[in-house]
Amino acid sequence: MAGITAVTEQLLCYRLLVPRPRTHDLEQLLDAAEALAVQSGAAAVTVRALSESTAVSNGAIYHAFGSRAGLVGRVWLRAAQRFLTAQREAVEATLDSGRGRDIAVEAVVVAADAPARFALDQPLSGRFLLTVDRSELLGDADLPDDLADELRDLDQALVDLFRTLAHAVWGRTDRQTVEVIRDCVVELPTALLLRGRRTADAAVRERLAAAVRAVLSLDPPGTN
Repeated sequence: MAGITAVTEQLLCYRLLVPRPRTHDLEQLLDAAEALAVQSGAAAVTVRALSESTAVSNGAIYHAFGSRAGLVGRVWLRAAQRFLTAQREAVEATLDSGRGRDIAVEAVVVAADAPARFALDQPLSGRFLLTVDRSELLGDADLPDDLADELRDLDQALVDLFRTLAHAVWGRTDRQTVEVIRDCVVELPTALLLRGRRTADAAVRERLAAAVRAVLSLDPPGTN
C-alpha cells in the first residue's frame, strides 16, 4: 500500500510540475504533427520527433495527449472535422442559393468536389487524411476511448449529409436514395481523385462533376 501511495504522489507531483500546454500551443503541436506525417509518413510522428521539432518537452506532450495514438488521433479528428465543416458549408450555401432539382443536383456535385477543394484550401490536412488510416487508429489499443468515439461519430455526420442531399434531390431519405448519394459523394471521388492521389486539376474535377450528374439523371432504385 505504501508503494502505491508513493507512486500516486509522484504522479500528482509530475502533473503539477508539467502543465498542460495552452490551447494555442496545442494547435501548434497538432500542426507540427500533421506536417511530420505528410512529409515523412505516419510512422515519423512520435512524441520524441514532435518534441524535437517544437521544443516542447516529451512530458508536456504526453500530458496533453496521453499517448502517440492520442496525438495522431487528435490530428486526424481535427483534419476530418475541418473537411466535414467545409463540405457541409458548401452544400448549405448551394442549397440556400435557390430551389428546384437543378440546385439540389448542384449541391451533390459540390459535396463530391469537396475533397478536391479541401486539398487546395487545406493541403496539409488533406494529405494527412490520405496518409493516416483511420481504421488503424481505431485498432490501436492506446487510443483513448473518448477519442475513438469521436472518430466513429464522424460517420454519422456524413450520413446526415447524405440524407440532406437525398431529400433535396428526391424528397426521400430511404436506404436506396442515401446509397446513391453515397456513391456520388464518396465512391466517385475516391475512384477519380483519392485512390490514385491525382492532382485535383480542372479536367479531373469536370469529369467528376459529369459523372455525378449522370448518376443523378437516373431514377434511384425503388422508383415505380
